[in-house]
Amino acid sequence: MRSAHGAQRPVCPDCGRVVFYDPKFAATTVVESGGRVLFVRRLTQPGYGLWSLPGGYVDRGEIVEQAAAREVLEETGLQVEIAGLVGLFSESGHPVIVAAFHCLSVQGDAAPGPEVSELGYFAPDSLPPLAFDRDREILRGWWRLCMDGDSPV
Repeated sequence: MRSAHGAQRPVCPDCGRVVFYDPKFAATTVVESGGRVLFVRRLTQPGYGLWSLPGGYVDRGEIVEQAAAREVLEETGLQVEIAGLVGLFSESGHPVIVAAFHCLSVQGDAAPGPEVSELGYFAPDSLPPLAFDRDREILRGWWRLCMDGDSPV
């Protein structure tokens, strides 16, 4: 490690090449039905046993909206149509940047995928224990874009 480009960074001892760690990029969704939002209970870390919006990592070369729809299908068995971007979310000190999308239509039979134990629709003012604090921020952004009135989140 040495100071390079304004931060302490790993440097190859043989060639002097500075290593830049790229952030992870994830896509998540707000799937709404009747004023309630779809959440999944996680079977993986981080947040094992807690609830999150359906989503996951974007693969290299994958279109972000397609990654969001793929993750919903993998986790819930549901096919969704991406309606638009809710926003981009990041936190200081965390390596993950999240693109959150609002979904319009849902087709298919809901069933937990291999990374989740159960699915549930929850009212924004009555959320289950969340794996990620950012999900509340995402719901507030979605509410501002898509719903009327003050956010209950």
